[in-house]
Amino acid sequence: MNSPASFGSDNQAPAHPSVLEALARANSGHTPSYGADPWTERAQELFRQHFGPHTRAFPLFNGTGANVLGLSSILRPHEAVLCARDAHVDVDEGGAPERFGGFKLVALPTQHGKIAPGSIEASLGYVGDPHRVQPRAVTISNATELGTVYGPGEIESLAETAHAHGLLLHMDGARICNAAVSLGLSFAEITTRVGVDVLSFGGTKNGLMGAEAVVFLREGLGEEFLFLRKQGMQLASKQRFLSAQLVALLEGELWRENAAHANSMAQRLAAAVARAPGLEIAEPVQANAVFARLPKATIGELQQRWPFLVWDEQANLVRWMCAWNTRAEDVDAFAADVHAVAGKFAR
Repeated sequence: MNSPASFGSDNQAPAHPSVLEALARANSGHTPSYGADPWTERAQELFRQHFGPHTRAFPLFNGTGANVLGLSSILRPHEAVLCARDAHVDVDEGGAPERFGGFKLVALPTQHGKIAPGSIEASLGYVGDPHRVQPRAVTISNATELGTVYGPGEIESLAETAHAHGLLLHMDGARICNAAVSLGLSFAEITTRVGVDVLSFGGTKNGLMGAEAVVFLREGLGEEFLFLRKQGMQLASKQRFLSAQLVALLEGELWRENAAHANSMAQRLAAAVARAPGLEIAEPVQANAVFARLPKATIGELQQRWPFLVWDEQANLVRWMCAWNTRAEDVDAFAADVHAVAGKFAR
């Protein structure tokens, strides 16, 4: 059943045809289970090519599992994770980090969705106090929850600050493809080479049917993850179907093409609505999201025609997401409706 074009989430987009073709090719004959298959071996090779020779990648089902297990693997029971105040891992994981990871999240102030090295340092005053949870890791999202992108210099500064205080740097890369394309850089240039230790690699938002990976970028990390992934209920018996998707994304330019299209549609949308009456683009448009403020009545009428998310009801802040399959004609039609509805309420 087809649904109208949506700007609600890149999760709402279908799987890319090339991914479905890869799944169909993998769906033949018998092969060893639990990752002892040629597709998983090939996925490992590709992750090493993209991120560096010491990379170890573990395919799993979803981003929540990747974040919770990836962070759990580098923490002890009395340790905590420093994160942005609007980090997905804190706001939108349904309490999974606390329940299944057993670790505390400490929210830091942000600007445009990003944390700064000074915020990390300011949160370390209680280190050594037995009454307080002890920080062990910093997690950042790239692209951030507000659609902004950390550049390599920003990531390197965060990594240097974290490492200087004995902390590890984790990246929630649910939209890492969009971030890399936005910067015109490789995956390694915004992760391994600038000090990221552990990565949650996202593929579902960029054209996969459903596959993510926890990626360890530094030697000595992830030694016990084989056991944690099983215990955390994220080990796929028919792992070839997760790995085949990751291979389809990483073997050629599909990851880049999908993300570049989504990003360009967001730029197109932002430019098209920028002068609508009463509308303000609230965040820099650097990946595949447009955040805008507009009158509540305008939001209500537009949502009767188009699916999208109200990010903050009190601030009248909305989020419009573009995906690998967003069509230019849908962007233009939506922008025309934004102008028409905004103009009506501006009179």
